[in-house]
Amino acid sequence: MSNKKIVFASLPGADNEPTVDNFRCEACDPAPSPGDGELTIQTLYISLDPAIRCRMNTDTGVEYMSAWSAGDLVLGLGGVGMVTESNVDQYAPGDLVQPMVNWPWVEKFSARADDKLFTLYKIEESLREQPHLVLSLLGLTGLTAFLGITQRGHISPGANQTCVVSGAAGATGNLAGQIAKLGGCKRVVGICGSDEKCEHLRTELGFDATVNYKQSDISEALRQTCPNGIDVYFDNVGGTISETVIKQMNPDSHVILCGQIAVYNKDLPYPPPISEEIQAVIKERNITRERFLVLTYQEKFQEGLKQLQEWYMGGQLKVPEFVHEGIESAPEAFVNMMTSVKQTRVGKQLVCVNK
Repeated sequence: MSNKKIVFASLPGADNEPTVDNFRCEACDPAPSPGDGELTIQTLYISLDPAIRCRMNTDTGVEYMSAWSAGDLVLGLGGVGMVTESNVDQYAPGDLVQPMVNWPWVEKFSARADDKLFTLYKIEESLREQPHLVLSLLGLTGLTAFLGITQRGHISPGANQTCVVSGAAGATGNLAGQIAKLGGCKRVVGICGSDEKCEHLRTELGFDATVNYKQSDISEALRQTCPNGIDVYFDNVGGTISETVIKQMNPDSHVILCGQIAVYNKDLPYPPPISEEIQAVIKERNITRERFLVLTYQEKFQEGLKQLQEWYMGGQLKVPEFVHEGIESAPEAFVNMMTSVKQTRVGKQLVCVNK
């Protein structure tokens, strides 16, 4: 009957990195028996996503996420759970479910099935043995990579295009690079922050070349790894890395503006402003750079998920994951991910709450 939750304890403060002390793990009441139209859910996996860092500011800078207040239950972007009790016809005990967004960081909870802020979807029986795949590949993470590349990358097989991915060792970045290669890019180059990650991207995930931004002159490294310039840039980080990439992009090329992790700790609007120099480069070379939000492509979700699953089942797409154990591990795992502490792993980071 025990139950635990993670609450938001305090703001990091303007322009500060998050710390474990910004969170608190608390014992809480057992989930109540569901009333009419409700169901009780046991959390199995929690998704760790850099984007929720915005909710730790006084203003998230985006309209689709609200800021947390001290004492609030942490709401992540994704999770997987099992229905344990149900007063809803379409759900039965044992069903596995996921939301579109907003999974609470709590071991067990009750929810209304018609809550528009917590829209639930059943997970296919074929994924019962690997339900975490809906968080790393067959959910918003995989769809962001797939739709970003296919809808904004303008890749033409046989066109000898080069794609660069920043944050390439992350959950979305590693998939974006693989998908760009599957989509027809001649050359895919990943930017990340350690030699171990670089090696994994090349030897295990099929990247043609990599750049360790902590050890390299990024501008020179890009000239060497992208001798024909850059045609597609999947931007997960922003900041000076992205400015360096954009300076080497070809005319009529495309930036897929997915994330800006380099400035998530800054009190800036999203997407953050860029320098006049970079604005001039974008204008002179007719580079497209528009904000990408996967939720605007919901009509393409089903075909995207079908293609991702086909690639995965066919062995063409690999899905690296790193799983932390226990809900109490979530704050430290999230903070380490955001601050690059102890991070040598490639891929999606998850918390296993219950097996």
